Amino acid sequence: MTDPHPHDELADQVAATRAQLFDTLDAIEDKLNVPKQIGIAASKVKRGVVEKRPPYLAGLAAGVAVVGGIVVTVLRRR
Repeated sequence: MTDPHPHDELADQVAATRAQLFDTLDAIEDKLNVPKQIGIAASKVKRGVVEKRPPYLAGLAAGVAVVGGIVVTVLRRR
């Protein structure tokens, strides 16, 4: 026997597809939201510093040394 309401099934499939599309668009929007991504990255770094202090401090010191070296090199060339 055939389904008495094939349009209902089609409408349900369309609604499900639409919901998936909206979820996908929301995910893309979140990925392209630079301020939000920076906030997420900053919170991960803060949490990492609290949980694993020595590696982050070593990385910070290395970063400061590199930037300091670049500044010194630029100033000497003038």
